[in-house]
Amino acid sequence: QKPTWTHRSSLFCIQQSSAHNFPLTMCRTATTQSRASDLKEGEEWIETFDLDAFTADIHSLGKKLESEQGEDDVRHLNKIIGWSNLCAAVGFMTMGHSVNLIAIVALSTWTFSRWTIIAHHTCHGGFQNCHPNLNRWSRFKFALGSLWRRMCDWFDWMMPEAWNVEHNNRHHYNLSEVDDPDLVENNVSFLRDMKAPLLVKYGIVAFFMTTWKWFYYSPNTYKELKLAKLRREGQKLPKGVNPEDAVTVKTIVMGENPFYSAWEFFSIVIGPYLLIHFFLLPLPLLIAGRALGSGDVTYWNAVKNLFLAEMLTNIHGFVAVVTNHAGEDMYRFRDGCRPFSGSFYLRQVLASVDFAMGTDLIDFMHGWLNYQIEHHLWPNLSMLSYQKSAPMVREICAKHGVPYIQESVFLRLKKTVDIMCGTSSMKWFPAKYEALYLEQDAVRETQKKKASK
Repeated sequence: QKPTWTHRSSLFCIQQSSAHNFPLTMCRTATTQSRASDLKEGEEWIETFDLDAFTADIHSLGKKLESEQGEDDVRHLNKIIGWSNLCAAVGFMTMGHSVNLIAIVALSTWTFSRWTIIAHHTCHGGFQNCHPNLNRWSRFKFALGSLWRRMCDWFDWMMPEAWNVEHNNRHHYNLSEVDDPDLVENNVSFLRDMKAPLLVKYGIVAFFMTTWKWFYYSPNTYKELKLAKLRREGQKLPKGVNPEDAVTVKTIVMGENPFYSAWEFFSIVIGPYLLIHFFLLPLPLLIAGRALGSGDVTYWNAVKNLFLAEMLTNIHGFVAVVTNHAGEDMYRFRDGCRPFSGSFYLRQVLASVDFAMGTDLIDFMHGWLNYQIEHHLWPNLSMLSYQKSAPMVREICAKHGVPYIQESVFLRLKKTVDIMCGTSSMKWFPAKYEALYLEQDAVRETQKKKASK
């Protein structure tokens, strides 16, 4: 479901005045002082911000980047796949030799990169217009349709179809709105409001860091898939159900999940990954160990390493993923906006943060999530395009006075934990300017339609 946008009657005077040939500047002058009074320190740029000019620059750059994608992007993808596969090979070769750090790190990085880099950008359509093999590298086919495709392309706790709905649609087109399923401040409101010592809250965060993919992300993405099906079929939600509430393993076990049964979740979503990845994948070591007379030791070593790698990849993923849009310097918004409108482009910058970047190794270890601003501006580009675009996006933001935040991922982790624990809160974008920009989007869309006739 694509988001809606809101017309504010308080701003309709702009259109009315224009229609009746009153000077447009007079209407704006009458509201400038009242709007400026809503601005806080550091928000002075909003008062003189030119949304139309900013939108034109971002839109133009996006078109240029998309047109330049080609063989270089495919070669770069193959290079990163090679790095990911190398991690897998090292992990497989060492996971039977006792519990060891080499196997744990290699297996963890393999799982992390397969999701955050390869699957993430492919499922967004990053190679839709440049890869010669669209039987696999199309966003409409990658990891979709069968367990076999899921195993070959991207095998993780999340069901790819569910993740495509939750992330590619709901998160990207409702960023930092109430309808954003990944809005950290909303999802952990129970922890923020908890009357407990801060040390206890830190302990709960630590638990989430090591388990969040299977405990929260897998069941909640599957919930979003079910919600999408209900909306598509025109069915009403179950009585008393708030679609914004997160579904976790806890709510499933407690019988508080109205969308699907515990058996359905296990048999379709997490069960196949649990059984195949952790127990069937190392099975050759069991067969070889018994044939060579060494028993089951290597097999159980591998199982232990796989589970420890799972804990590590959860931490790695938490640090790189959850921190992208959380912090006291990130904005929240009240109403939905038109995709790829001026409001949309501005929100992607104001509600996202970039990390250290610049080389393939740095970007690989960040899961290419260190270009979060650029990725949210144009979700359907390749990893290589994001590397190219970051300096240019930074220049555009500087030109228009828009804050462009780039910080260490570890500093962002601290700011995210502060949000989770309730020691800080995100900012709300000034309401009057949010409404003004939405109205400008609507006027521009009307003008486009008239011009196209």
